[in-house]
Amino acid sequence: MSRILGIFAFILALSFALELDALPFHSLIKSKPRNVSGTDFTEKYFTQTLDHYNFNSAGNGTFRQRYLIADKYWKTGYGPIFFYTGNEGDIWDFALNTGFITELAAQHGALVIFAEHRYYGKSLPFGEDSFNIPEVALLTVEQALADFAVLITELKQELVASDCPVIVFGGSYGGMLSVYMRLKYPNVVAGALAASAPILSTAGLGDPRQFFRDVTADFQNVSPECRDAVRGAFGRLEELAEKQDYSSIQEKFALCKAPSSAQDVHQLNGLLRNAFTLMAMLDYPYSTHFMGDMPANPVQVGCDTMLSGPDLLTNLRNTAGIVYNSTGELSCLDLYKLFVECADPTGCGLGFNSLAWDYQACTEIDLCFESNNITDMFPPMAFTAAARERYCTQRWGVVPRPDWLRVQFWGDALSTASNIIFSNGDLDPWANGGVRKSLSSSLVAINIAKGAHHLDLRGSNNADPGSVIQARKTESQLIEEWVKIERNRLKRRTLNVRRGTNV
Repeated sequence: MSRILGIFAFILALSFALELDALPFHSLIKSKPRNVSGTDFTEKYFTQTLDHYNFNSAGNGTFRQRYLIADKYWKTGYGPIFFYTGNEGDIWDFALNTGFITELAAQHGALVIFAEHRYYGKSLPFGEDSFNIPEVALLTVEQALADFAVLITELKQELVASDCPVIVFGGSYGGMLSVYMRLKYPNVVAGALAASAPILSTAGLGDPRQFFRDVTADFQNVSPECRDAVRGAFGRLEELAEKQDYSSIQEKFALCKAPSSAQDVHQLNGLLRNAFTLMAMLDYPYSTHFMGDMPANPVQVGCDTMLSGPDLLTNLRNTAGIVYNSTGELSCLDLYKLFVECADPTGCGLGFNSLAWDYQACTEIDLCFESNNITDMFPPMAFTAAARERYCTQRWGVVPRPDWLRVQFWGDALSTASNIIFSNGDLDPWANGGVRKSLSSSLVAINIAKGAHHLDLRGSNNADPGSVIQARKTESQLIEEWVKIERNRLKRRTLNVRRGTNV
């Protein structure tokens, strides 16, 4: 997918640790207190079916699915419905960082709905027992899509909006879900805007080296010397590790506890690599607080830090601090609280959201990415299908199905689909895992120069590059066309029903 991953502050204090959540494709995201009083959204709950596909397993069991709704701009009963397919985190995190949908609603007189994904946020089907086995088994992409389809259908009836076209939106994993909604439920949704949706790489298509190669390219494009400095710093860390000079490693990286094994050094490498991943993903031209307190242009800031002096290890520590210690409040870094290895090579956090994402990365979402220090600037860290299977069998008692998304959701055989926008920013390391070329007049790829992870879904900002401003205009025009076509179809259907003829 759509998620993404809010992936999605990053460790401002150790006291946050037990409350950390994870967004897709990201590790360690803190759900900060939200000022929602001034928003246009109302928080509501929908009685949702537990199991859409097995009438015996859960009977008529239900759970409370959270959603947010805003009707400030809606032309009641006529305007379209803009529906965000919630991804791997608290739905408020996405609603407060996806301002483009509200701006678009003002232009088109639309109703806006943000739906929370089952097993995330407060939409826990079995409460605190949701991540026990077998209760967690109902966490699947298919169940989540069915939730959205049922929610849309029921709300349209409740709001007397049966003739209102529905357009789905999503970013990251949520963008994947938007694509899947259009593929699986074209009777329910008229079109989809999938921003930064790596629907190919997460289906096991493409080169597993691509992701960290693209992270490296972001820093290399700022300065080849920056790339070389990062590679050199990791090389010096490896030299210390080979000599088992763990006290020097602790001192250089201000670790709370000295490493004592190769596994501890591996953990440190993962934490450091993840810092560069996040700076590349969130390389926005202005400061953000979506997944931590990021400065404007964090890749540039990171490179400036890496090249700030002759001591590469100190520079590496300070660069990682942009992500993990932005306020400087941490006196030391706890390796195993700031970064948690899981079935996602970019790591997981702590808390229920992270458990949910780890399970999904063990079942349907294929994230077998690796770094190798040849095509990228990071230490060799393989994550193979065999390693994934070993981990997932031990952790969740499941065997991944590497080809399932390819079979279930078309993989790269999308040419017969319609009405989907695939937008990607060229700064985003997830971009090349998605669709970069238009496949037809209604399967449109929009490539955004100087754009980071789903920049186009964020609200307008004075620092926006011209490319994202143009991308949003194109998206708005396509959506307007789809709404008109769907509205005409719905009118014809209504007329045919009144006449007693077939639709």
